[in-house]
Amino acid sequence: MKFYFAPLEGITGYLYRNAYHDFFDCGIDKYFTPFLAVSQNGLTKARELADVSPEHNPQISVVPQLLGNKGGEVSAYFYRLQEMGYQEVNLNLGCPYQTVVSKKKGAGLLSDLKLLREFLDDVFADCPVAVSVKTRIGMEKAEEFEEILAVYNQYPLSELIVHPRVRADFYDHHPNLEAFDFAFKESRAPVCYNGDIFTLEDYKRLVTRFPGLDRIMLGRGLLSNPGLLSEILTGEPVKKEELKRFHDRLLEDYRKIMSGDRNTLFKMKELWNYMQLMFEDSGKYVKKIRKAQSLADYENAVELLFARCPFQAGKGCGEQ
Repeated sequence: MKFYFAPLEGITGYLYRNAYHDFFDCGIDKYFTPFLAVSQNGLTKARELADVSPEHNPQISVVPQLLGNKGGEVSAYFYRLQEMGYQEVNLNLGCPYQTVVSKKKGAGLLSDLKLLREFLDDVFADCPVAVSVKTRIGMEKAEEFEEILAVYNQYPLSELIVHPRVRADFYDHHPNLEAFDFAFKESRAPVCYNGDIFTLEDYKRLVTRFPGLDRIMLGRGLLSNPGLLSEILTGEPVKKEELKRFHDRLLEDYRKIMSGDRNTLFKMKELWNYMQLMFEDSGKYVKKIRKAQSLADYENAVELLFARCPFQAGKGCGEQ
């Protein structure tokens, strides 16, 4: 089985990827970057350049993800990324947020198959790297996916990563495994599953249903429980002390590059939307974390949470 780490905007940047790799990585085959928003100016933003810089991603396999709808602009990014040493690039055709969809980017491209074909025509007309696609199964209804997959099958995708929800679902409802089964059987490209693997039991159910599946992308499950992959592979859940050391490493790394407490606090508080699920009865302590206005107050709140809240690794803590 190949395991991929999904991109989550604003969270899984290079600092998070490197800390995760040092503490928990026992089998991640590819890390996908949060999307780079394609523009006619090319890859010039300092933050995005920092995230894909090879010197910031040593010893890990990284796949840059692009968000756009103009194939010519995307091709320019391909060449720049190839110069940086990348041999694979991923296209985001799944982002469900309105600011993206309204521009017919991300999942928004799935609403206009003519534009999708034109986009992919241009992409593969000038393509020096392997190109994979991360997709949802439609905008409103799963029945849309048959036509969408027929479009994908016209192009030499290196891989098709399927999150089997429609855009309207966002992250609600259960993934549509019937739609994934259709992709798994009918896609000409190798298919990777993505969606709602929060526990060892979730993983076992998936591979039992799809015994030929050989690649899985984990996202929110790893943010909630960074030790999830180790538990899948070894049966051993993460220990509270390991999670605390991981947290402290991230905090220190963010401090080094962020200007002021406010920006560091913003990054760390965002993680607690996920990591709080590792603790029982954590509500009032998470509230203290979110209300913290200084790093000292934040660290005190985190210490209280770790000291007083029962730890529940491996007990189905991931559902949101």
